[in-house]
Amino acid sequence: MNRRLSIAAIAAALTLGTALGAHAQAAFTEVNGVKFDNEITSRGSKLLLNGAGTRYKFVIKVYAAGLYVPVRVNTVEGVLDLKAPRSLKVVMLRDIDANELGKLLTDGMQKNATREEFGRAIPGTIRLGELFAEQKKLAKGDSFMIDWVPGTGTLITINGKAAVDPVKEPEFFTALMKIWFGKSPADAGLKEAMLGGKAVTAAAPAASN
Repeated sequence: MNRRLSIAAIAAALTLGTALGAHAQAAFTEVNGVKFDNEITSRGSKLLLNGAGTRYKFVIKVYAAGLYVPVRVNTVEGVLDLKAPRSLKVVMLRDIDANELGKLLTDGMQKNATREEFGRAIPGTIRLGELFAEQKKLAKGDSFMIDWVPGTGTLITINGKAAVDPVKEPEFFTALMKIWFGKSPADAGLKEAMLGGKAVTAAAPAASN
């Protein structure tokens, strides 16, 4: 009887260990060595990882990025028109001049916005450029987060620290998101991955921004 109990206890322990291991594995999505939590709490809101992938410039890995939303979406309209908190996390995969990155982000906004849309986003865009110019450098492993908080605006944090006061205009957040989800995205493969497609881990054709 004792032997049977021991065998049963071992089997139960193994089953529990397997279940816990599966749960731990499901707690994050890994992209090129970067772990994105599958669920986060951002500014008091529970958000789910919609998708994550890699930004390539030619064959060079630049950064990994993940989109967080309260409910999963698979269209650009779903990302841009969602009237709820959203977050985009970027983790650098190589060192980069922060001023250069700021200029690339601004160029990406211009490419994907109408003149009127970009005009309304100019105050926030200027602050964004100043922010990255002040940062000077982002090293491999550094990260920044762009959060949209209804009633507050766009919040940007670098390595977990608040970098700017909220930018209240919703047009600024939309213009930022269009860098990755507009008609001329920074990386088409990354766009697909963040919309719930397969995470891109091989070089993909990239635009210049």
